[in-house]
Amino acid sequence: MDLIIVAAITGAGLVTGLLFAFSNFALQSLADLPNDKGMFTMQRINERIINPLFLVLFFGTPILCGLIAVNSVMHFSDVGAMPTLIGAMAYLAGPFGITVLFNVPLNNQLAAAELNSADEVWPEYQQRWQRWNHIRTSIGTVAVALLAIGLGAAA
Repeated sequence: MDLIIVAAITGAGLVTGLLFAFSNFALQSLADLPNDKGMFTMQRINERIINPLFLVLFFGTPILCGLIAVNSVMHFSDVGAMPTLIGAMAYLAGPFGITVLFNVPLNNQLAAAELNSADEVWPEYQQRWQRWNHIRTSIGTVAVALLAIGLGAAA
């Protein structure tokens, strides 16, 4: 199980780091551009991110976290089970769940929008997308820390 936890920490760390980059500087940089340019660039980013490496991380990490959660419940009395369980669940709810429930639908709306509507669409998209991104980044950071704490406690 330790290798699965290490793999989950790695995947969660990479995905959360990507989200952090958007919260920290990427979306603000796009907001500094004229609305049609920022919107066009984000539309391209949303297309390009759908690639094999990202998909393995995006879908593989929740699978690992699901396995970790089940194992933690089955061995709940073990040292490290509680933080490992909470970390796995936090990742499932935050970086994965919020992405699926909020950010992806916003991305789909943006993809369907025409550039000539950028002045109406882009500012609203940025505000809503960034709010959810900050939340999922924060939860992802906590998830990585708790998974690491659980792994360390069990060692």
